[in-house]
Amino acid sequence: GLTVHTLYSSYPVWRRAWVSLRNPQVLPEVRRILTEFRPEIVHAHNVHTHLSYASLKVAHELGARVVLTAHDAMTVEYGKLVPRGGDLRVSPLRQFLTQRHRYNPLRNATIKRYLKYVDRIVAVSHALKRALEANGITNVEVIYNGIRVEDWEVAESAVAAFRERFELANKKTILFGGRLSKLKGAETAVRVLAEVAKTVPNATLLIMGRQGPYAKEIKALARTLGVVDRLIFTGWISGDELRAAYHASDVVAVLSIYLDPFPTITLEAMACGKPVIGTSLGGTSEAIEDGVTGYVVDPCNTAEAGKKTAELLTDDARSAAFGQQGRRRVSQVFSLESAVDAYSAICTNI
Repeated sequence: GLTVHTLYSSYPVWRRAWVSLRNPQVLPEVRRILTEFRPEIVHAHNVHTHLSYASLKVAHELGARVVLTAHDAMTVEYGKLVPRGGDLRVSPLRQFLTQRHRYNPLRNATIKRYLKYVDRIVAVSHALKRALEANGITNVEVIYNGIRVEDWEVAESAVAAFRERFELANKKTILFGGRLSKLKGAETAVRVLAEVAKTVPNATLLIMGRQGPYAKEIKALARTLGVVDRLIFTGWISGDELRAAYHASDVVAVLSIYLDPFPTITLEAMACGKPVIGTSLGGTSEAIEDGVTGYVVDPCNTAEAGKKTAELLTDDARSAAFGQQGRRRVSQVFSLESAVDAYSAICTNI
């Protein structure tokens, strides 16, 4: 019953630091749609690529109250925010050195000017809120992403079929999902697997997601560490097959080495009753109760992360208890209803 408007925008990625501020390809149409619809509230997400930050000003000028949900640190950083020694402040010099011809010295200051037209900024974790505030963005409150636990149930026959397809019988399976990259923790997951393999001879790493060029590097590292035969790539999966992947696994690893704001895979794993080995960087540690629903680990300390993972793979009772507690925690703290109620409260009070 919802009307969806699709707008066209295309430009070279190297121009994003400029076009993301004000995109002339979409702004006239945004203004036309909002003028006709006259919304009381505009809730914006991920405007940093095509809609552009200027769309926030358009919504404000047409009388709407504006809420912006930040799912990442792109309002202050060009990509993923990697803290330096715990310092969350973004360095213009480092941005210039890493971005070169993509660098726009006016980018961050211009974004802050557009954010003045936003009534409330929502961060999806306290870790992200701290990062935004460290870089001069205020008026931020936290609302966690929410999911429906019941959406992650799946028939046992689908789980059995998944195990058969990927030959997971009699194996202890660590699940790693998401875009394959070093910052997302793919390399870390392979190193953790190598540690686990020392004490868990049937351990395997199930990698969900498309195999891009980085997959070759992952396989090369695994070959060097002697665990390449323990890697299983599923490719892109969705629906019941995605749910089955969680249920067919024993532990889910979320090992990002950057400030990962609030990876949904953590909630999905807990909803499926699986313990999580989660990074101490970003919002993952806010989802996990350390020692109750999983373990929070330093992703740079693969020996310790491997030890904790092996512990869960060899202690079925503890692993099951963590999984049950995780499922309960998602229902109580991270439900979709909780997120809806929190946003409704914001909309009522601005």
